[in-house]
Amino acid sequence: MSTEPTNPTERTVIEVTGSSPYPITIGRGLEDVLVDALGTGVQRVLIVHPATLGEKAAKLRETLSDRYQVLLAEVPDAEAGKRVEVAAFCWGVLGQADFTRSDAVIGFGGGAVTDLAGFVAATWLRGVRLVQVPTTVLGMVDAAVGGKTGINTAEGKNLVGAFYAPAAVVCDLDTLDTLPKNEILAGFAEVAKAGFIRYPEILDLIEADVDAATDPDTPAFRRCIELAIRMKADVVSEDFTEQGLREILNYGHTLGHAIEHAERYQWRHGAAVAIGMMYVAELSRLAGRLSDEVVDRHRRVLELLSLPIAYPVGRWNTLLATMQRDKKTRGSMLRFIVLDDLAKPTVLQGPETSLLFAAYQEIGS
Repeated sequence: MSTEPTNPTERTVIEVTGSSPYPITIGRGLEDVLVDALGTGVQRVLIVHPATLGEKAAKLRETLSDRYQVLLAEVPDAEAGKRVEVAAFCWGVLGQADFTRSDAVIGFGGGAVTDLAGFVAATWLRGVRLVQVPTTVLGMVDAAVGGKTGINTAEGKNLVGAFYAPAAVVCDLDTLDTLPKNEILAGFAEVAKAGFIRYPEILDLIEADVDAATDPDTPAFRRCIELAIRMKADVVSEDFTEQGLREILNYGHTLGHAIEHAERYQWRHGAAVAIGMMYVAELSRLAGRLSDEVVDRHRRVLELLSLPIAYPVGRWNTLLATMQRDKKTRGSMLRFIVLDDLAKPTVLQGPETSLLFAAYQEIGS
């Protein structure tokens, strides 16, 4: 793989292979790619979008309206949209418009919106065409890629969902130009994760110039995004339904999801995952797997990204109880993705509670 910066004017296509193949296109001005992805057999299109993207969704509808009957479904932003009541609202729109299996759903928004839109598409008539158009860093490198769809319940995050591959993912970098800096940095938690578990070049770029790495107009940013997407595409190509390799994508997520639940989903996903990665780095070290140097690099990279790396010590019992209900557990046995070294993830299964608490004390505030 070339380490030269990507030409920002070019389009990059990364293929997800396997039983449900689809292309991920990265570039700018990708309206034609979206039309191609919808295809000629589609008559009706539902664009699921958050209120914050209402104006852009209306413009997208205008772009598509000469080819399709286009409807809009405005949903709450972030995790508030990932509720069964919101999915039912979308199903109602589809039913009232007589959507058939030859029609399509577009997820237009951040990771929560693409999770919801994917779940709606997977469940309407047992599956209609889905095109994901993520508009955040987090959506592009994580949620929209891989076919995981889902909604939350009172008991936890993404406990109800389905594996459902999109027809295409369209990552139009133009949609990031108005994204607040703090949203970009939060999304970079998942980019950094790709650096820790597969492509340390991402960490090099962040450490060399964090401002350039997180600026959507720079080659360094484009390179980080493409590497993170390529990592996920490669993993899900091999293991679509998380029977083995795909589990490494949960690095930092077991504790991260518990923190999100404890914070009633008011925290950004990336902030919670950043703490989760710092935690499993310390857990890896205490388990005798990871060097102090790599643990320190976690702290350095996450601090450069202005992401949190600590959480109150007194919240441990609550977090542990939530983790024990997490979908990544097997029976009552907790499983954590840890590192033996950079780009060497592995599973730590059933660690002693005393070890888990000792690692948590290392990140306690």
